[in-house]
Amino acid sequence: MSVAKNGMWSKRDEIDYSLDRRNTLQALFRGSASAMDACDADPYLKRAAKHHGDATTRPCPICRRGEIRELRYVFGDQLGQYSGRIKSVKELTEMQSEYGEFRVYTVEVCLDCDWNHLIYSYLLGDGRTRKPPRKAHTLEDDDFKPDRKVKSWHVHEQVLREQGRSR
Repeated sequence: MSVAKNGMWSKRDEIDYSLDRRNTLQALFRGSASAMDACDADPYLKRAAKHHGDATTRPCPICRRGEIRELRYVFGDQLGQYSGRIKSVKELTEMQSEYGEFRVYTVEVCLDCDWNHLIYSYLLGDGRTRKPPRKAHTLEDDDFKPDRKVKSWHVHEQVLREQGRSR
């Protein structure tokens, strides 16, 4: 196997979305689509791009002043709870030997005008099937316990009513 210049020797099944991107941009410039449809980056996506995205040298195709940032999201059954997370190129290079198969989606985001678009995706991994890693306890687990009752006036009022019926 040949090693790519970025060290991703297992990269395969690449899908390039540049034609879709070009079509979206042409529709914007023709006026058949509004900028509100294309420049609709979610606030969480913008925050992720600002703090975790890799800066590029490409200018924004819409505002021409903004710097495009790239984010890489990973998805796969073998990733378990780590599916859907943002990863750097260095982390992806390490992960390709640890997991059998997972898909990487690269999204470009402009922090100025909210332009965002999926630019390409590809598979990584050594091809060996593995079970997902054992679920590790995280802080999110403490926040979302379904059996925990929410302390609110509504719940308190219901408890008082139930106590009144039992007397």
